[in-house]
Amino acid sequence: MNIQTFSQRVGVSAYTLRYYEKIGLLRDIKRDASGHRSFMPGDIEWVKFIVRLKETGMQLEKIKEYADLRAIGDETLSQRKELLEEHRIRLNKQIELQQMHLEALDLKIAFYDEKISS
Repeated sequence: MNIQTFSQRVGVSAYTLRYYEKIGLLRDIKRDASGHRSFMPGDIEWVKFIVRLKETGMQLEKIKEYADLRAIGDETLSQRKELLEEHRIRLNKQIELQQMHLEALDLKIAFYDEKISS
């Protein structure tokens, strides 16, 4: 599928996809006779995984490290798992912090509710 169709399917702009290819997150993207990128169905899951990592706060350099290990093959499975475990720890800490902020906001809103209703 062409870059526009692929872009719509994965929810990432064509510009971003080109950038991901440039920095090595997307590899071995096939090209048609005219030189246009031709994405495969398997590329969809990979890009969705990249997006998930980004949305959960993983930095592009860490995602690139993961992609580099992925490109090497199965001998890097434990290293990839370790990267994801480290990210999971950071994400859990971030969730805990956000939960504390939410609780503080809830207390402040309850304070205002009480003041307004009295």
